[in-house]
Amino acid sequence: MTETKSQRMHLRVAASDDELFRSAAAAAHESLSEFLVESGRERAQRVLADRTRFVLPAAQWRAFTDALDRPARVVPELGELFRLPRPE
Repeated sequence: MTETKSQRMHLRVAASDDELFRSAAAAAHESLSEFLVESGRERAQRVLADRTRFVLPAAQWRAFTDALDRPARVVPELGELFRLPRPE
């Protein structure tokens, strides 16, 4: 089911960008709105994914998950640090 489109956005673009967007939309057989929304959605998802997900080669992923799976160890210096009063 398609989400109802109820929001409106107004953009100002350079003439060269307008021509580029319109040409690309026509080449993709999409309306200008469809082209810009899809392009913007893809970019937004990439930007946000870079902040919430990361990818490692297999060997590094195994080392990472092994480190997460190891039992926690006591670090006495950290315990001492947390017992200190908070600086004002």
